[in-house]
Order: sequence, then structure tokens, then C-alpha cells
Amino acid sequence: MPVEAAFTGVVALLVIFVGLPWLIFHYITKWKTAKTLTGADEQLLDELYDAGRRLDERLCSIERIMTAENPEWRQNCLPGSAGRESSGSLLKDFDNLQSRTERLLGERR
Repeated sequence: MPVEAAFTGVVALLVIFVGLPWLIFHYITKWKTAKTLTGADEQLLDELYDAGRRLDERLCSIERIMTAENPEWRQNCLPGSAGRESSGSLLKDFDNLQSRTERLLGERR
């Protein structure tokens, strides 16, 4: 019996003083490395930034062209302005579009 008790005590001490700290430090280093961006993440962010910048430039170009053709185009695009449909019919159109979308998605399933 004393040999088995000594063996159990040694295993318990190894688990407490070696295994547990190793497990804790292992996951601490995993958490620290998971917080940083990888090279692929940085490259993706750079590509998204460039795409956003190009889209912004294109939008500015389109706005300049539209302003040159019709200086009042911004006023015509505002909700409730003359020449636009009433909000009730816009909501009806939105509801129709939403029901068609739901029906098409239901058919795909």
C-alpha cells in the first residue's frame, strides 16, 4: 500500500506543478497569438481599402458627370420631392418585391 500511495502522490504533484501550469501557459500563448493580424488578414485589409478608395473615386466621377448634365439631380432624388412616387406606393412596391423574393427562395429549397 505505501508504494501505491507514494506513486499516487507523485502523479498528483506532477499534475499540479507541471501539467496544470503547462496547460495554462499553452493557452495564454494561443490567446496572445490569436489577437494579432496575420499576413493574409493584412493583405485582405489592404485590398479592401484599395477597392473602397477606387469605388469612392468612381462615385465622385459619376456625381460630377450627373451634376454637369443636370445640376438639380440631387433635389430630384430626395424622398418626397416632385417627380417621385408617394411613399405609400414605394412601400407597396417594396412589399411586392419582398414577397417575390421570399417565394423565389422558397422554390429554391
